[in-house]
Amino acid sequence: MIRGASIWDATGGDPFAGDVLIEGNRIRSVSRGSGGLAQDGAEIVDGTGLFLMPGMTEGHAHLSFENVTRTEDLITPSPEQQVFTAARGAKALLDAGFTSAYGASEAKLRLAVAVRDEVNAGRLPGPRIRAGGLEISVTGAMGDEGKEHDPRSGGPATIVDGVEEMRRAVRLHCREGVDNIKLDVSGDPFYPSTPGHTTPMTFEEIRVAAETAHAYGRKINAHTRSIEGSKACIRAGVDGLFHCEYSDDELLDMMEEARDRIFIVPTVGLFHQILQGEASAHGLTPEVGGYMNIPELMENSIRTHTELRKRGVRHLIGGDYGFGWSKQGEQARDLQFFVEYYGYSPADALVCATRNGGLAMRPEGDLGTLTDGALADMILVDGNPLADVAVLSDHSKLVLIMKDGQIHKNESASRVTKPAAARNLENVG
Repeated sequence: MIRGASIWDATGGDPFAGDVLIEGNRIRSVSRGSGGLAQDGAEIVDGTGLFLMPGMTEGHAHLSFENVTRTEDLITPSPEQQVFTAARGAKALLDAGFTSAYGASEAKLRLAVAVRDEVNAGRLPGPRIRAGGLEISVTGAMGDEGKEHDPRSGGPATIVDGVEEMRRAVRLHCREGVDNIKLDVSGDPFYPSTPGHTTPMTFEEIRVAAETAHAYGRKINAHTRSIEGSKACIRAGVDGLFHCEYSDDELLDMMEEARDRIFIVPTVGLFHQILQGEASAHGLTPEVGGYMNIPELMENSIRTHTELRKRGVRHLIGGDYGFGWSKQGEQARDLQFFVEYYGYSPADALVCATRNGGLAMRPEGDLGTLTDGALADMILVDGNPLADVAVLSDHSKLVLIMKDGQIHKNESASRVTKPAAARNLENVG
């Protein structure tokens, strides 16, 4: 039992003082006011003066990205090396209060699959993981690192051309245990021959990918910055859209109409870091960002996602962390960016990180809130994120981290009272 905390349950109401009783991996009961729940035999955590909230979800996870500064950092290491990288990434997320990771893509096909399985078996610390695989792209687009004189099977991507190659690639991902299929639908500022406003992948390729993934019970997500790419994704039934800077009125209307089906994940942190000089030590100065058209992408991101916020389209936080200038575990910074750039209130930004993330992870609706019967993923914070979301970026303020009813971190030893039965056994000893 967590007793006497200020409980923010992510259902739309204000925080309230109360108790939360956890049994097994679920919340058995939440009470308003302290002392209303029977506590016989329960381990007690005194939450007085602390803020209790659901665990957060990283909505665009690259577990195997660690201090990456170029695509070679993803291509050349062996799978044996990179599975340790992915394991460290998973632990870094959980240490930061992210109890779920909605996978985007990884450096090798089965890295997140292997780490997910080890986490689920209790042999590695980490969040709940919907495992991403390799990105699936087309010749000459993002992810295709080959040249005629230097052929490669791709970079950190599977390269396909046409619907049958796409169908086979998605089937392969599903066979290998991937939960989240990711397509590179649009261009990207890091690929000069296909900038962000271009759309190399065809609608038919996107459609067959979505149909195939859904036939296997998996989710399909897309890197899409361009207007036509995002429209094609919505028409094709894609579940999660990453980036989505460029838009027009028709696209905004389509997203609003599909708002109960789709999730949108901006990656404003990457632009902020480049424009503010945080990536300069790695060659990505603000001047270089200007050549890459980052200021225009940022401007469009602010316009599009502010409008999507107003229309009630569900955003997730996170994305493109794991580079040399954006470490794993720093994803809570996106809460500040959502407030600063998109006009979210702190409470609504927290909803993006908790309730929305839980729905993306589990459409059953039993994750991301502190309600009776929900899965017991939560964090106890020494501070008030509703007053200052930056407190969640200070890991020392995360007093307790619980995932699936198991305590991962508890630095409030003086607040913990052992069950009476355990005390009696100690006395006997």
